[in-house]
Order: sequence, then structure tokens, then C-alpha cells
Amino acid sequence: MHGITPNQKVGALAAQVSGAASVFHRYGIDFCCAGARTLADACELAGVESEAVVRDITEASGVEDDATGWDERTNDELIDHILTRYHRPLDEQLPQLDGWAQKVFRVHGDKDPQKLSALTDAVALLRAELEAHMLKEEEILFPWIRAGRGAAAGAPVAVMIREHEDAGKLLDEIVELTDGFQPPRGACATWRALWLGLEVLNSDLRRHIHLENNILFPRALAS
Repeated sequence: MHGITPNQKVGALAAQVSGAASVFHRYGIDFCCAGARTLADACELAGVESEAVVRDITEASGVEDDATGWDERTNDELIDHILTRYHRPLDEQLPQLDGWAQKVFRVHGDKDPQKLSALTDAVALLRAELEAHMLKEEEILFPWIRAGRGAAAGAPVAVMIREHEDAGKLLDEIVELTDGFQPPRGACATWRALWLGLEVLNSDLRRHIHLENNILFPRALAS
């Protein structure tokens, strides 16, 4: 079973074992912001059996997974991938999701005013924080790493990791407010599109954070 043991860290498994990130996502195991947890601890926290998770990772191994394979690529290649695969799509996704959330609350807010109001606020806050976060990465941190100055980037990396943790908390809140992205009966097309878009955002952003927290940042700091 690829030598997987409960004492291995989930961030390392997501980075090194193809399919592991998808399995963790399915079980609700945080492999990005909490990548330093052991598999045993992460499974206990998620209320799942570690044996089942190991089995599913083994079955999923060999499937192409965006979260793996980057240990053998350069920092420049990884940064280019992060920018192309995650940052640029967010430029479009975040305003779109923010607009949809506002529209759903405006049109259907009377159906669940407390939850839809909280969701609108969470999406708007996540958008604002991520847009500012990506700008700092693109204008400050990533150029430092590309220039070989990663070892001196401890302070900005620490800030980025804290902001990743904040984003992870907002994602958790959004998952709860959307009932795990299950639209209510009779939801309109925009409502369903919002739920689906937020589900994609949740999956992609956790992989995005994983690539930075567990691969790019540690490698840059050690260079």
C-alpha cells in the first residue's frame, strides 16, 4: 500500500501519492492548512477510520492529480503553474461568485435570511482577502523566490500561511452554510450555479493552498 502509515503527515501524502488529495477532500480531511497533522490525527478529527482512507488512497493511486509530482519540478515551474491554474481563474471566479451570492440573497433572502446573509458576507470577505493575498504573492513573495531569495522570505511566508488559515476557515463556514453544497429544493438556476461554483472553489483553493504551504514555501525557505 505504497508504504502508507498512520504516522505520515497528510500534507506530505497529498504531495507525494497520486490521488491522495482527492481522497482527503472526499473525507473532509484538511491537507492544506493542517498538512502537518499525521494521518491518524487527521482521521480521528474527521471521524473516519484511517484504514479506510489508506485503502481509498491505494485504490486512487496512479490517477493524475494536480497536487502531486511537484517535488521533482523547479520553483519557477510550480509558481507558473499556480499562477496559470489558480490565480488567473480566481480573477474571474471571485467576482462572479460574489455577484451570484448577492443576487441570490436579494431575490431569495426571505427564504432563509440568516443563512443567506451570512453566506453573502463570507463570500464577499473571501473575495476581498484572496484578491489582496494574491497581489502580495505576485508582487512580493513570488519574485523573491524566483530571484533565489526564498531563504530570506520567512516573514512574508508566515503572513501568507496565516492568510491561508483565514481562507480555510471561511471555506469551512461556506461548506456549513451551503449544507455541503446541496441546493434546496426549488432553487433557481443562479442559486444552483452559486452552490456548484462554491464547491469548485472549495476544492481548487484547498489544492492551491496545499501546493504553496506544503511544497513551494518549505522548499523556498530551505534554499
